[in-house]
Amino acid sequence: MFYRDERLALFIDGSNLYAAAKSLGFDIDYKLLRQEFMRRGKMLRAFYYTALLENDEYSPIRPLVDWLNYNGFTMVTKPAKEYTDSMGRRKVKGNMDIELAVDAMELAPHVDHVVIFSGDGDFRPLVESLQRQGVRVSVVSTIRSQPPMIADELRRQADNFIELDELRDVVGRPTREPRPEFVGEVADDHE
Repeated sequence: MFYRDERLALFIDGSNLYAAAKSLGFDIDYKLLRQEFMRRGKMLRAFYYTALLENDEYSPIRPLVDWLNYNGFTMVTKPAKEYTDSMGRRKVKGNMDIELAVDAMELAPHVDHVVIFSGDGDFRPLVESLQRQGVRVSVVSTIRSQPPMIADELRRQADNFIELDELRDVVGRPTREPRPEFVGEVADDHE
């Protein structure tokens, strides 16, 4: 439930939202997403969190990051860390949970409603803390994928769960070429 006069802030866990939308077979149109939530309340900020591969000449996510930066989103990025797993495969890790949590806690006194785009169960204590400060919290993810992309404890803690699949007609577009999934923790985030 949204109220038109409430002050909103969006916190988008980029890799988690990307994985959830991909599991449902569509891409997010961020211009439409921003417009949808501006319609639902007085949006103060829309944060987008992602790790970037700094040593690659061209990062496939760079055009999106640049577009978001010029179109009303506050970008929070950090270099991703590359490593080789025990099977000799190249992996990249770039968890942005702490940055998202700190920003949400800092903004809490200035907002009425926080919308977190992630299914990561690690955010449950953040949601609980925001609620103790009088902030309503909605979580956007999906239970319609196999396996579900949202941790049950996060869904239960939130004041409102928004099924991403139900936003498809409002903020979705058909999938294009797949973006490489380079954030190693995405698969584990919903547990």
